[in-house]
Amino acid sequence: MKLTSYSLPHRAVAALCLVASLAACSTADKIKPAELAPNVPLLGVRSAWTGRMGAVNFSLEPHVLGNTVTLAASDGTVAALDAATGVDLWRAQVGAPITAGVGSDGKIAAVVTNANEVVALEAGRVLWRQKLPAQAYTAPLVAGGRVFVATADRTVTALDGASGTRLWTQQRPGDALVLKQSGVLLAVNDTLVLGQSGRLLGLNPANGSVRWDVAIATSRGTNDVERLIDLVGGVSRVGDSVCARAFQSSVGCVDAARGQLLWSKKSIGSVGVHGDEKMVFGTEADGKVVAWKRSDGERAWSTDLLLHRGLSAPVLLGRSVVVGDSTGLLHLLSRDNGSALNRLSTDGSAITVRPALAGNTLVVVTRAGGIYGFVPE
Repeated sequence: MKLTSYSLPHRAVAALCLVASLAACSTADKIKPAELAPNVPLLGVRSAWTGRMGAVNFSLEPHVLGNTVTLAASDGTVAALDAATGVDLWRAQVGAPITAGVGSDGKIAAVVTNANEVVALEAGRVLWRQKLPAQAYTAPLVAGGRVFVATADRTVTALDGASGTRLWTQQRPGDALVLKQSGVLLAVNDTLVLGQSGRLLGLNPANGSVRWDVAIATSRGTNDVERLIDLVGGVSRVGDSVCARAFQSSVGCVDAARGQLLWSKKSIGSVGVHGDEKMVFGTEADGKVVAWKRSDGERAWSTDLLLHRGLSAPVLLGRSVVVGDSTGLLHLLSRDNGSALNRLSTDGSAITVRPALAGNTLVVVTRAGGIYGFVPE
């Protein structure tokens, strides 16, 4: 997991990044992934189509609207696909490597490049570019005719969707280090919901003022790395209930209408969650897959079938919970008890992007840029 900083001296930042990287590498080298039992397909799923784009080396969040899935690749490619057929609706090149994306309202799509620019596109045509005050790792939110962007210096910026004109900017204090992966940014009714450190904030989208501020996790570390509890991208929203993960700390749910914490439970993981009106599902850092009751956060079940296999965030597909792993395998587990239902193969490269459900098609993107459409039978 990569870290970045906007207030520590350069040498201190480098040391902290090195410590974090070495810790992750040494753990991966020493622990052997769980061996998989022979696959017994209890749930029928067929491959519907395959496609390709450039490699994905950032925290991609595919955007789904109806049967359209909008994707981005590190090389600057942005594409909108028909999920039923895998056919491009449009494909474009923004001219610079992408570090965050993609957000869309069905008309305008937005990404952020390594040159700290928001690039907005319509039907594959670049509409405008706008410079940001710092790098962004969270996909822009396109809603209400505006593009909202959260940058790594804890700044939130609202841009006009048609022109890119800056409408307002708000910055809040935060920890020195931030995660170099997608965070939380979504709209809930008339409130802009943002993750900062271990907190969910409800902002007025007209001016960025804070309506409410709720802690999902509290920092208790003795140094900057240990205190890092940023909320990570991939949330579960059902109505006013928004559930999210705090990095290597906890999973919790907030009532976004009242700005009230519903519950928070200890959970050591680094990728987002998914769920429905009854359950919230997540993957732990050690490869456990866990289900919590949405009502009170009590654990419903957990399974260690996939220990140390480098799991993606989950997504629900019918009666299954779907997760990808670091070898390009897709695992379908029972949403009732976590038992194995099926296993599918892709191109052998890691599935770090949460699979996306568009209509009746499960869309899977691999790190090498393979795109796969699977349909339940």
